Amino acid sequence: MHYNKTGIFFGIAANTLWGLFPLYWPLLKEASALEIVSHRAVWSLVFCAIILAFNKKLIYTLKLLSKNGVAIRLTFAAALISVNWIVYIWAVNHQHVVEAALGYYINPLVMIAFGTLFLHEKLSRLQWFAIAIAAIGAVVLTIDYGRLPWVAIALATSWGTYGFVKKKLGLESMMGLALETLIALPFYAGYIIFLQTKGEGQLGSSLHMTLLLMGAGIVTAIPLLLFNGAANRVPYSLMGLFQYITPTLTFAIGVWLRHEEMPTARWIGFFVIWIALIALAIDLVKSGSSTNNRVTQAD
Repeated sequence: MHYNKTGIFFGIAANTLWGLFPLYWPLLKEASALEIVSHRAVWSLVFCAIILAFNKKLIYTLKLLSKNGVAIRLTFAAALISVNWIVYIWAVNHQHVVEAALGYYINPLVMIAFGTLFLHEKLSRLQWFAIAIAAIGAVVLTIDYGRLPWVAIALATSWGTYGFVKKKLGLESMMGLALETLIALPFYAGYIIFLQTKGEGQLGSSLHMTLLLMGAGIVTAIPLLLFNGAANRVPYSLMGLFQYITPTLTFAIGVWLRHEEMPTARWIGFFVIWIALIALAIDLVKSGSSTNNRVTQAD
């Protein structure tokens, strides 16, 4: 089977950049997670607006808010992505990178659960096997941590619910991000202004910090552009496999660069989760090869 090389490059690049996020957020550790997310949202909106205007889609994107139910769903999506961003950045900047990686490893399992519960989708034998094995892994990790891995659970459930809401909307990633950040703009911009007037904001504290805060919007939007480019060129099954690049890089950063603790029991728990994900990957490839789910587009 021939795959579009440009699409493969875009897909790998997008997920690689997402996986390298734990290297960026610690550069902003002088700011709180909420302040970082506020700047991330505001500058993402600016960058997305520029891209949409360049592609002559800005007016069309704004008009989408007038459609029945869209604004309400996007408000819910904005709340979910806010929770996800805040928890993720807090985790990365407080030595919980490995647990954050776990959250994105188990996210496909959460999506399957949502599909079963809310869309009444039937599971294959491999999917049932994956869920059962992953549950065992979750129990092992819970025992090892001595608590529920709440960071992983919060990331997986918020991102899984966010994806479910966005699937119902059917918007392009760039349009969705622009509208979500626009809806949340009063809160985020208001929080930035509040911090600045109190003299506690990091914007303007130094040129270095100011550029990094503004850059948060760019590093958020660029992977989305690459993801959109990949989604239009390669099969859905291949996109599903690409998603494992992100938590794998995050996990590697946590273990080998941040030197987070990984006792034997934790390795066993992750190993069990990886077995479940391999089963899911096999199921994904099988289902992808049995259906004509490919979208082609000339370069």
